[in-house]
Amino acid sequence: MDANAAGRRTWTFLTNHARVLSLIAKDPGIRLRDVAATCQLTERAVQTIVADLEADGYLTHSREGRRNRYHVTPDTQLRHPAEAGHTVASLLQLLDEEPTTTDEEPDHPSERPAERNS
Repeated sequence: MDANAAGRRTWTFLTNHARVLSLIAKDPGIRLRDVAATCQLTERAVQTIVADLEADGYLTHSREGRRNRYHVTPDTQLRHPAEAGHTVASLLQLLDEEPTTTDEEPDHPSERPAERNS
Protein backbone atom coordinates (compact mmCIF):
# COMPACT_ATOMS: atom_id res chain seq x y z
CA MET A 1 0.00 0.00 0.00
CA ASP A 2 1.06 3.56 -0.62
CA ALA A 3 1.57 6.11 2.09
CA ASN A 4 0.02 9.53 1.49
CA ALA A 5 1.65 12.88 2.26
CA ALA A 6 0.68 12.75 5.94
CA GLY A 7 2.36 9.36 6.35
CA ARG A 8 -0.90 7.44 6.73
CA ARG A 9 -1.49 4.31 4.73
CA THR A 10 -4.11 4.40 2.02
CA TRP A 11 -6.60 1.63 1.36
CA THR A 12 -9.17 0.60 -1.22
CA PHE A 13 -12.38 -1.39 -1.16
CA LEU A 14 -11.35 -3.96 -3.76
CA THR A 15 -8.49 -6.41 -3.76
CA ASN A 16 -6.14 -6.67 -6.69
CA HIS A 17 -7.66 -10.08 -7.42
CA ALA A 18 -11.12 -8.50 -7.79
CA ARG A 19 -9.77 -5.75 -10.04
CA VAL A 20 -7.95 -8.20 -12.30
CA LEU A 21 -10.96 -10.52 -12.53
CA SER A 22 -13.26 -7.59 -13.33
CA LEU A 23 -11.03 -6.36 -16.16
CA ILE A 24 -10.70 -9.83 -17.64
CA ALA A 25 -14.48 -10.32 -17.46
CA LYS A 26 -15.01 -7.09 -19.40
CA ASP A 27 -12.40 -7.97 -22.03
CA PRO A 28 -11.53 -11.69 -22.20
CA GLY A 29 -8.83 -11.01 -24.80
CA ILE A 30 -7.04 -8.36 -22.73
CA ARG A 31 -3.25 -8.61 -22.47
CA LEU A 32 -1.87 -9.01 -18.97
CA ARG A 33 0.39 -6.05 -19.71
CA ASP A 34 -2.72 -3.90 -20.14
CA VAL A 35 -4.29 -5.33 -16.98
CA ALA A 36 -1.10 -4.45 -15.09
CA ALA A 37 -1.11 -0.89 -16.40
CA THR A 38 -4.79 -0.35 -15.57
CA CYS A 39 -4.47 -1.84 -12.07
CA GLN A 40 -1.12 -0.13 -11.44
CA LEU A 41 0.57 -3.46 -10.77
CA THR A 42 3.59 -5.18 -12.23
CA GLU A 43 3.07 -7.75 -14.97
CA ARG A 44 4.52 -10.38 -12.65
CA ALA A 45 1.97 -9.52 -9.95
CA VAL A 46 -0.85 -9.85 -12.49
CA GLN A 47 0.55 -13.19 -13.70
CA THR A 48 0.55 -14.43 -10.10
CA ILE A 49 -3.03 -13.21 -9.55
CA VAL A 50 -4.22 -14.90 -12.76
CA ALA A 51 -2.50 -18.12 -11.67
CA ASP A 52 -4.28 -17.87 -8.29
CA LEU A 53 -7.64 -17.31 -9.98
CA GLU A 54 -7.08 -20.24 -12.34
CA ALA A 55 -5.91 -22.56 -9.54
CA ASP A 56 -9.09 -21.88 -7.56
CA GLY A 57 -11.42 -22.28 -10.55
CA TYR A 58 -12.47 -18.66 -11.04
CA LEU A 59 -10.81 -18.38 -14.44
CA THR A 60 -9.55 -20.50 -17.33
CA HIS A 61 -7.65 -19.57 -20.45
CA SER A 62 -7.05 -20.88 -23.94
CA ARG A 63 -4.58 -19.93 -26.62
CA GLU A 64 -5.73 -18.05 -29.70
CA GLY A 65 -2.70 -17.73 -31.90
CA ARG A 66 -0.07 -15.90 -29.88
CA ARG A 67 -2.57 -14.54 -27.34
CA ASN A 68 -4.51 -15.90 -24.41
CA ARG A 69 -8.27 -15.68 -24.19
CA TYR A 70 -9.71 -15.86 -20.69
CA HIS A 71 -13.01 -17.30 -19.51
CA VAL A 72 -14.48 -16.36 -16.13
CA THR A 73 -16.39 -19.15 -14.39
CA PRO A 74 -19.44 -17.17 -13.22
CA ASP A 75 -20.99 -19.77 -10.89
CA THR A 76 -17.89 -20.15 -8.73
CA GLN A 77 -18.60 -19.28 -5.09
CA LEU A 78 -16.63 -16.49 -3.42
CA ARG A 79 -14.13 -17.80 -0.89
CA HIS A 80 -14.62 -15.79 2.28
CA PRO A 81 -17.28 -16.99 4.76
CA ALA A 82 -18.74 -13.46 4.88
CA GLU A 83 -19.62 -13.80 1.18
CA ALA A 84 -21.03 -17.33 1.53
CA GLY A 85 -23.60 -18.03 -1.16
CA HIS A 86 -22.40 -15.23 -3.45
CA THR A 87 -20.90 -16.03 -6.82
CA VAL A 88 -18.35 -14.43 -9.09
CA ALA A 89 -21.25 -13.41 -11.35
CA SER A 90 -22.91 -11.46 -8.53
CA LEU A 91 -19.64 -9.67 -7.73
CA LEU A 92 -19.04 -8.78 -11.37
CA GLN A 93 -22.62 -7.57 -11.75
CA LEU A 94 -22.21 -5.33 -8.72
CA LEU A 95 -18.96 -3.88 -10.08
CA ASP A 96 -20.54 -3.24 -13.47
CA GLU A 97 -23.60 -1.35 -12.14
CA GLU A 98 -23.95 2.36 -12.62
CA PRO A 99 -23.80 4.26 -9.33
CA THR A 100 -27.08 5.67 -8.08
CA THR A 101 -27.51 9.11 -6.60
CA THR A 102 -28.78 9.63 -3.08
CA ASP A 103 -31.01 12.53 -4.16
CA GLU A 104 -33.71 10.19 -5.46
CA GLU A 105 -36.74 9.22 -3.38
CA PRO A 106 -36.79 5.52 -2.47
CA ASP A 107 -39.46 3.48 -4.28
CA HIS A 108 -40.30 1.38 -1.25
CA PRO A 109 -41.69 2.94 1.98
CA SER A 110 -39.42 0.80 4.17
CA GLU A 111 -36.41 2.39 2.45
CA ARG A 112 -37.44 5.95 3.45
CA PRO A 113 -35.60 7.56 6.34
CA ALA A 114 -37.51 7.50 9.62
CA GLU A 115 -39.26 10.74 10.53
CA ARG A 116 -37.94 12.51 13.58
CA ASN A 117 -40.22 13.45 16.45
CA SER A 118 -39.42 16.95 17.61
